[in-house]
Amino acid sequence: MAANDATPKAYIVEHLDPELGPWSELEYLAIARESQAAGAAFCLSSLPAGFRVPEALSAVPAFRAENRGVEELYAADKSRVCLLDPSAAKDLSPEDGDKFDAFLFGGILGDDPPRDRTSELRKKGFEGRRLGPVQMTTDTAVRVTRLVVQGKTPLHDIPYVDFPELKFNEHESTEMPFRYVKDDEGKPIMPEGMVELIRKDSDKAIDDLF
Repeated sequence: MAANDATPKAYIVEHLDPELGPWSELEYLAIARESQAAGAAFCLSSLPAGFRVPEALSAVPAFRAENRGVEELYAADKSRVCLLDPSAAKDLSPEDGDKFDAFLFGGILGDDPPRDRTSELRKKGFEGRRLGPVQMTTDTAVRVTRLVVQGKTPLHDIPYVDFPELKFNEHESTEMPFRYVKDDEGKPIMPEGMVELIRKDSDKAIDDLF
């Protein structure tokens, strides 16, 4: 079934954790603002009862919080939902923008080493697509998906930077274990405030910031 061109694209993160860490909050805010600018929607689904959405996030009109899971939200037509799945047989392509309305991401994609957080969604029967072999942060995965399905840019034509080194000063730096989209200056596109968060918490493991 072809996606309805009049239906705005939706980017959905099935949030599998009871809380929202500072890293995820910055990523979700970036996704919400970029989705708003692209005329798309951003949804956090399967939120536990009592989950507190940060004010800055709830203030973005494109954002919505859902206690329901994706299988309930799209019970009428699962075929409209594409699961971004590292184990899928096919890569995401611009044509998928014509086939799907909603693009689903399984919780925290930015784990290092990656945990298979997508496996539960895979079991629910959503059709899957890959974004390539290198681990991405959640906001990068959504950004790449949007560039492909809305911008009609093939995956291999998107400018990437893998494992960039962030230099804080002459003596301090850290290598990020992820793939990012490059900006016009060749730097990794990261959420506003992310470099400062990483610098401030450079003594913590990256996993602790999610």
